[in-house]
Amino acid sequence: MKICLFDPGLENNSGTPSANLGDLIIQEAVDREIKSLFGDFELIRIATHTFPDQKHIDIARKSPLILVGGTNLLHWRMKEYRQWAILLKQKIQINRAVLFGVGWRKYEELSPDFYTKISLKAVLSNRLFHSVRDNYTRTQLQNAGIKNVINTGCPTMWPIKDIKSHEIPQEKAGNVLIMFTDYSKEPDLDKKLLELALSKYKKIFIWPQGRGDLDYICSLLSVTGLSAILLNNNAINNITNLISDTNFSVIILEHSIDAFKNFLISQVQFDYIGTRLHGGIKCLLSKKRSLIIAIDNRAKEIGRETRLPTVSRSDLDYMSKWIDGPSTTNITLDINPINTWKSQFKQFIN
Repeated sequence: MKICLFDPGLENNSGTPSANLGDLIIQEAVDREIKSLFGDFELIRIATHTFPDQKHIDIARKSPLILVGGTNLLHWRMKEYRQWAILLKQKIQINRAVLFGVGWRKYEELSPDFYTKISLKAVLSNRLFHSVRDNYTRTQLQNAGIKNVINTGCPTMWPIKDIKSHEIPQEKAGNVLIMFTDYSKEPDLDKKLLELALSKYKKIFIWPQGRGDLDYICSLLSVTGLSAILLNNNAINNITNLISDTNFSVIILEHSIDAFKNFLISQVQFDYIGTRLHGGIKCLLSKKRSLIIAIDNRAKEIGRETRLPTVSRSDLDYMSKWIDGPSTTNITLDINPINTWKSQFKQFIN
C-alpha cells in the first residue's frame, strides 16, 4: 500500500531533517504508529516546512491515503501564518488529507477566518476522522466547520499507556536535564531556573532541541557565570566521569537527536525540567522523572487533559518543592479515541 505523509520531520523535500529536533521526535512517533497500523507499505514523505512542487501534489493525489503528521500546524489565519507550507490551489487538489495528532499554534481569541475555513475544508477529508492532540484544537476545527475530529492526544504520548506509575522515580535524581526554547525567551526566569537547579543538583545537563536554542543557552550562561562544556555525541560514553569533575557546572549536549537518545540510555540518573514539550515526553517514555514548564497552549492543554506533569514558568516555588519531592507521575490516557481513529483504516489494509 502507498501512503503519503506530510512530514514535519523534514526541513525540505530533499530529505534534510528538520533543525527543530522536536519535529524528529514527532516523526518517530508517527512512523511507529503507521508501521503498526499498516505493516507492509510504501511511505512517501512531503515536507510541511517548505512549499511542495506540483510533482509532490501529483504524488499525493495518487496515494490511497494522505496523512498529515502531528505538530502545531493549524492557526486562525493560515494564509498569514503558514506553519504548513502549502498553497490553497494545492489544498484543493489534495482534498482528502487526514490529520494525525495535529495541534493549534497558540491560544487565540478569534475564530478561524474565512480563508482558514475554506482552505481546511478544501484540504481535509470530510469522510475520515481527524486526530488532534487536545480539545482546544478540536474546538477550533469545529469552529472552522470541520466536525469529524477526535481528540486522541499527541501520538508521542501513546506508548505511555504501557508504563506503570511506579516505574517512574518519585524521588529526586542526582542530576538534571534542562531544555530552553529559543522562540520563547524569558531570560530572568530562565536564569532563576538555572540557579535553582544549581542549588539542587550535582550537575546540570542542557540539550538544545531547537535550531536557535544553543545561542540562547550560551547567552544565559554568560550572565549567570556558570562554567560549561559542550559535549560531543562521541564523548557520551565518558559522561559518568564528567559528572564528578568540579571544573564546570553545566554540560551542554550536542544539537542532534542521537546525542539526546544516547543520553537517555546512558547510566546518568537525572530529572527533566524544561520548556520543551516533546523532549520532556521523550524523557517520560524513558522513565525519567519529568516536569514540563508550560509556555504555550500545547503543554497546558495536554497537562489538563492527561495529568502530564506541568508547571507555570513563573512558579519557581512549585519547581523547588517538586525537585525535593517526592512526586508521583499518574498520567491518564484515554485509549478509546485512539482506537476509534485507528479502526477507520481497516478499509485500506489488504
